[in-house]
Amino acid sequence: MAEGGAGLIISSQAAYMYPIPNDIEIELVNAPTEILKDIPFIKEVAMQNSGFAYMIAKRMNHLQAQRAAATSWRKRRARINTISPGVIVTPLAYDEFNANGEGYQRMIDASAAQRTGTSDEIAEAAAFLLGEHAKFITGTDLLIDGGVIAAIRTGEYKLG
Repeated sequence: MAEGGAGLIISSQAAYMYPIPNDIEIELVNAPTEILKDIPFIKEVAMQNSGFAYMIAKRMNHLQAQRAAATSWRKRRARINTISPGVIVTPLAYDEFNANGEGYQRMIDASAAQRTGTSDEIAEAAAFLLGEHAKFITGTDLLIDGGVIAAIRTGEYKLG
């Protein structure tokens, strides 16, 4: 990244669906990439179920961005952030709705927005994080899910 530049990683609301204890997150964020697969939490939890593996992989996007913000990107006074979209209307979303429409609809109905998001909404947030008005924001994730994770955490929606 160029001196003073900004970068953005698109993650997923799935990163918030399985809470990782803080001590394990600290271990993960500080582990060299080549040993991540050998960490007991990864071997014993994340790699035992494809759904958990996906969630943990998305959370790792956040953790690696935090690490970069504090290390290599900091040296260039550059910024890096992540965005975690919820259910966004895209061609892939249509395929997922065809495969699991009822599950997605229950999730959407439980959210505060009670609708899907749009790619334009994600683009606007990305433009903000990459732009001049966000120069003091780095190493953070912006959850844009219409309230799905809030519904999960409060018990309004149950995974599974």
